[in-house]
Amino acid sequence: MTKTIELGIEGMTCGMCARHAVDALEAVAGVASAEIGDWKDGRAVVAVTNGTDPDALVSAVKGAGYRARVVAETPRPTAQPPGETTGSASEDVWDLAIVGGGSAAFAAAIKTSELGGRAVIINEGLPIGGTCVNVGCVPSKAMIRAAEAHHRAAHHPFEGITSKSAVTDFAAITRQTQALVRDLRRHKYVDVVKDDPNVAIVEGRASLAGPHEVAVNGQLIRAKNILVATGARTFVPDAPGLKETGFLTNEELYRLETLPERLIVLGGRYIALENAQLFARLGSRVTLLQRSPRILPTEMPDVTDALTGYLRAEGVAVETGVTVQSVRREDGEVVVTARIGAETRELRGTHLFLATGRQGNTEGLGLEALGIETDARGYLRVDDSLRTAVPHIFGAGDVIGDHQFVYTAAYEGKLAAENAWTGFHLRRDYSALPWVVFTDPQVAGVGMDERQAEAAGIDYEVSKLSLEDVPRALAARDTRGFIKLLRDRATDRLIGARILASEGSELLMEITLAIKYGITVADIVDTFHPYLTLSEGVKLAAITFGKDVKKLSCCAV
Repeated sequence: MTKTIELGIEGMTCGMCARHAVDALEAVAGVASAEIGDWKDGRAVVAVTNGTDPDALVSAVKGAGYRARVVAETPRPTAQPPGETTGSASEDVWDLAIVGGGSAAFAAAIKTSELGGRAVIINEGLPIGGTCVNVGCVPSKAMIRAAEAHHRAAHHPFEGITSKSAVTDFAAITRQTQALVRDLRRHKYVDVVKDDPNVAIVEGRASLAGPHEVAVNGQLIRAKNILVATGARTFVPDAPGLKETGFLTNEELYRLETLPERLIVLGGRYIALENAQLFARLGSRVTLLQRSPRILPTEMPDVTDALTGYLRAEGVAVETGVTVQSVRREDGEVVVTARIGAETRELRGTHLFLATGRQGNTEGLGLEALGIETDARGYLRVDDSLRTAVPHIFGAGDVIGDHQFVYTAAYEGKLAAENAWTGFHLRRDYSALPWVVFTDPQVAGVGMDERQAEAAGIDYEVSKLSLEDVPRALAARDTRGFIKLLRDRATDRLIGARILASEGSELLMEITLAIKYGITVADIVDTFHPYLTLSEGVKLAAITFGKDVKKLSCCAV
């Protein structure tokens, strides 16, 4: 038998305190896992074997410097593996039935197994692994790197070196990309659970037949809890002629065998920008049409204006404030009629790529009959503990629409599985969520920007460091962009950052950890940063809160 124990903990003041408390709890004999969702809640959920003394947990937390008390204990039976004679998942009552086969689904299944339960994954549509490995992160980043290698060979900044590059076989690029997709799908998804007796995979179209039942392949799968993790797909706007004309989405783009000669991209956010640049670098003539006045419209103008300039310098025709009036096919070409500023224009291309946002995959799941709501884009409505309106049915990953990254999907799947197992309500926490747009230069961010800090009523201060003041960037002869930090004046703690730089994402985790664990700007300044690393730019930006960086020595002291 196993059980979960909920503790109330007092005295924690930051994320580092929570980490210390978790480490102390996990050192107690009999503890399988300990979790503190948000230190501000002062709650820990600990999975233990029966026989573990709750007082030992309280003592462990006290030894770490905090106060604790037992709030609740919930016994759970240790699940038995499925019977081998039936050959069917429908004969068993599972601890968690998961509809979907991506990152959220696998994280939930693995966590359920770790806690002593059994999970069944029901997948239909994309192959196992979902969006990221099949048609998202993996193929796009592989092709971005290919485009970067080609571009830099022909456009490096170093005198005395002549180099050239040619795309001689575009189909070979996409074949190599798809080989990587297959390998990672097998190694990171299928192989991870294939030997786990507590996890099963069923292929088929699922629908919810009740609060504890999923119908698939003419059978009913019964479960104590259900997780909907069906992902999302490209949102298709209601533009006249668009559906009839046809278009590419990320589900087809990385399988093309012929490089588009002239590519029109509808959209101006992550997916649109990354693919516009990579195809332009490989030789396509790219026109990007964005409805909003700026690309990445939720970011500050200094970020978006600079990135727009860099993309245009590489030949991407970036048009903003665009209203698409109609789409048609004429003489073998795609013709987009759009209002741009004060004029109506016709733009012609050989291919049309749609990156106009996403929508949740919730049709046909039987949600309405159970009273489970979705929004106008089909995204599942959940609370902060990932529960839907039905207490034993959860949602996680892209289908809930909030943060559509593979790592947030995995986090949500794990959290949903823990909440399902324990019956508690640990809440998701995105206060230190890093994100990246993989253009070149990259856009990387974490925490608040100026508008968000002002809306939160924080007395904040901004430090903005040009890459021209970072020695590593000077040596690499690539000084595009900047590092911008925001701090709370009252506490000297970082509250946000925006970075526009080549490989700017590699600077992000130091700042993320500083925000999560309350590390001050003074602490960052006093920490060694190796000279001629890009990470030194974070220290220089931190110093810039109080000093003129141009008056510092080369070692930034």
